[in-house]
Amino acid sequence: MRKIDLVNFQVATNETAREINSRAMLNLVREHQPISRADLMRYSGLQRSTVSVITGQLIADRWLKQGATGHSPRGRKPVFLCLNSERCGVVGVDIQPDITRFALADIDNRFLAQGSIPTEKNPEQLVARLGRRINNLLQAHPHISYEGVGISLPGRTDSSPRQLISSPALGWSEVDLRSMLEHNVGLPVELENAANACALAELWSGRHRTGVHNLVAVVVSDEIGVGMILNGRLVRGANGTAGEFGHVTLVPDGSKCRCGNTGCWEVLASNAAAVRYYSESAPAGKGSSDPAGNAARMSFSDILRLADRNDFSAGKALNRMAYYLGAGIAMLVTGLAPDVLIVAGEVTRAWTRVWPIVADAVKCHAHSCAATRIVAADPESPVQLRGAIALVLRKHFDSPLMG
Repeated sequence: MRKIDLVNFQVATNETAREINSRAMLNLVREHQPISRADLMRYSGLQRSTVSVITGQLIADRWLKQGATGHSPRGRKPVFLCLNSERCGVVGVDIQPDITRFALADIDNRFLAQGSIPTEKNPEQLVARLGRRINNLLQAHPHISYEGVGISLPGRTDSSPRQLISSPALGWSEVDLRSMLEHNVGLPVELENAANACALAELWSGRHRTGVHNLVAVVVSDEIGVGMILNGRLVRGANGTAGEFGHVTLVPDGSKCRCGNTGCWEVLASNAAAVRYYSESAPAGKGSSDPAGNAARMSFSDILRLADRNDFSAGKALNRMAYYLGAGIAMLVTGLAPDVLIVAGEVTRAWTRVWPIVADAVKCHAHSCAATRIVAADPESPVQLRGAIALVLRKHFDSPLMG
């Protein structure tokens, strides 16, 4: 039995019911387009008159447009409906320590234009440069009605008023990116951490957009972030700080983590952990095919490249990282029992190699009856950028009672 939150309680009105039905219709069109009104009736269970009124209003508001006419053995020929790609344009931004990517997308999350700039160490300088590039995009596509800008970044954002709390990877804390960029581009801005953005991307436009209500995304970089969608809702927790599983201790006497703790999942299974394992096993290039002969300068990309060449030290480091990645995933499977768990990050480029080790670790450590599917995100897909776009689009598709 779900307890009603009397603080944020909303009384349903006739307008609320119409809004719910309209958003349900939008979702049905998004998932099945092109689709006829008769099929919308069948999928929604609503009466013909209700579907006719709702679709008529959505067409008048330019959310939907009428397309081709179908064939019918008798009676009126069906007219197919689809989303109006010119009604809703969104700019997505993915800020990473070295590079910031941005894209203009339509209501179907199809990219119309893309670009990138180096990530400035100073947030004000980055926003100024990014704002200029976004304004150029908007001016190049004047026929589109723009809804806003979504930003994905490595760090934690406050749930209200959606400000950046801290980002150790970027070296930023207490930065009001939202207000700064809104001032530059004149559009509403939404912020979200990279793991939540990844989860949103998978639920919005990925392989798991239908039939999945409990999804966990694990984003592996020099940090480990976890995004959770449970019962169809993004879980942010108090002040937006939910999902910090990367700083749960797995090995009490393990290496020191940047958070001050020891043996955190992040310090055992991140990209930085694999680089550290390599440097410990192959100092100064000994016993390794490191062409530079200097393990201290290795990157995770170098580890993957050397492991692919059957370098012993690189393979050993990657295997160790994979084991601890699986041990942490076992914690999530046991504690959250998601339908699907997505692993994203550069490690997925070596998924054929690491998956058997991850799977064995999950089997060994997970004490759950959950039939969780563990899959790798496409390493070529900009999932966090798509998640930033979904962050804005979902406001028009979620139920008004979801919050």
